[in-house]
Amino acid sequence: MQNATLSRAQLDEQALVDPLIYAMASRDADVPRLVREALSGGRGQLAFHPVVTADDDNLIAFHEGLMRLSDEEGRLIPAAHFMPLIEESELGREIDCLSLELALHQLRQHPGLRLSVNLSARSIGDGEWRRTLDRGLMDRGNLGDRLIFEISETSAMMLHENVIRFMSEMQPKGVGFALDGFGAGLIAFRHLKSFFFDLVKIDKSFIRGIDNDADNQILAEALITVAHQFEMFAVADGVETAGEAAFLNGLGVDCLQGYHFGVPRLEL
Repeated sequence: MQNATLSRAQLDEQALVDPLIYAMASRDADVPRLVREALSGGRGQLAFHPVVTADDDNLIAFHEGLMRLSDEEGRLIPAAHFMPLIEESELGREIDCLSLELALHQLRQHPGLRLSVNLSARSIGDGEWRRTLDRGLMDRGNLGDRLIFEISETSAMMLHENVIRFMSEMQPKGVGFALDGFGAGLIAFRHLKSFFFDLVKIDKSFIRGIDNDADNQILAEALITVAHQFEMFAVADGVETAGEAAFLNGLGVDCLQGYHFGVPRLEL
């Protein structure tokens, strides 16, 4: 009966990952080992999730590149099932390096593509990650103009001085920055002006059922107003229904992302 309440897009996504959810929920599952074996076996790839304009056309503004690993059987392991367990470890740095390498490759292959990837603040000081980025930014294709780093509120505040310094360095190179999970983390509004975020992604908890939730309506409108006050684009994350999309459009949000516009796919 629980599946009856899921959207078709959610069911499609669930069909891809259910075997791994079961495996990783078992007592014998060893997530670091699975990740280590996938990395050493070259079984990493990006899944692309579109972010669209909040208007009648819903044109693709950019894609978010979501890290996916696979086990020896070819079953996908979404990042949500391994990143919380390894993000602070050396494996987390390796994941960020691979994610960046894959993103730069896609940007080279597709000159019209604009792509965002998730970044932990800890990786900014990682030598291998930084060398990978520097090589990419030296490319003749001006890849920095089409690259966006998504940083969570928690990660940004953990090493805020490093993040601010890195942003300042990257800004002249065209690299964009998105604040992920806006409204649900540690950044107080007074700290926003210290950073150089180009856009914010409003946390899914404020978007869910917004067309019928008065509290979420007030909170989302406030977050959009704050974003625009600081000259940042506002992206509503986790949009799953036409009703949510229509209401958010009326609030003046700039872009929309969520299962209503498609699940993450391994091909553009």
